[in-house]
Amino acid sequence: MGVFDDPGSRLLAVTPNDTTDLTGARAVYVGAGGNVALMSIDDAAAVTFAGVPAGSIIPVRIRRVMSTNTTASDIVAIF
Repeated sequence: MGVFDDPGSRLLAVTPNDTTDLTGARAVYVGAGGNVALMSIDDAAAVTFAGVPAGSIIPVRIRRVMSTNTTASDIVAIF
């Protein structure tokens, strides 16, 4: 099932951090647009999503929302 087929049951306001694990999150909501650097659960390096519009949901199972390269804010992890 995809993120939109199986809705989340828990939400967590996220302060981007290069070491805080959020393993289990199925997506992130971006309230105020900008760049979002994410590390997925199966990767060892982060990838930056550039120019993410406000109100977007990024449907990726993540390990971390990195502070390095993240300029977006009001980010919420969806578990």
